[in-house]
Amino acid sequence: MVSSHVLGLFIGALAVVYALPGPDMALVLQASAGRGFRQGVAVAGGLATARAAHVTLSALGVAALLRSAPWLYNGVRIAGGLYLAYVAVQILRAPAFGMEARAREGAGPSLSGAYAKGVLGNLLNPKALLFCSVLLPQFVDPAAGAVWPQVMELGVVLVVVGAAFDLTLAAGATRLSRWLTRHPRMQQVQRWAFSATLLAFAARLSLD
Repeated sequence: MVSSHVLGLFIGALAVVYALPGPDMALVLQASAGRGFRQGVAVAGGLATARAAHVTLSALGVAALLRSAPWLYNGVRIAGGLYLAYVAVQILRAPAFGMEARAREGAGPSLSGAYAKGVLGNLLNPKALLFCSVLLPQFVDPAAGAVWPQVMELGVVLVVVGAAFDLTLAAGATRLSRWLTRHPRMQQVQRWAFSATLLAFAARLSLD
């Protein structure tokens, strides 16, 4: 078991990391502001699933494999950058939205599509996997007992804290969506802003 002191430090470190702007944050904000709270929750669910996968893969040593095989790391990194660029283009091509009108018409992307966007957006970012492989061992103490249970406990905390942060963002962005519905011109600004942000993260991920 992880001590309460170590757990508090770990949660504090996660809070700092999750508060930093990144592609995950942009995906949640765009989905929630552009399509409503349920879409934001679906993206948050996809991100949580991907983070759980990263924790598992890190514990299995896949992160070490990526570090030792630059070609594999670069392949995943470029694929992730291309996917973020694809999402950015899709945002730009999306028509102006009106939450009430779309609810009546049944328009808009499916929740499963939003969930998949969250999964792929995070899973194709090798830096997220390397982050888990670097962060988790810092809070594992072999003297406190078996290592695997500690890693799994910290992994669960990592996923839960991330999900809580994403849901908070989704709720805040949903309020923004109501305002955007009443201001059509700002919808275009919103789409360009989020698209530019994702393209910037795509370029950074592909070129770093």
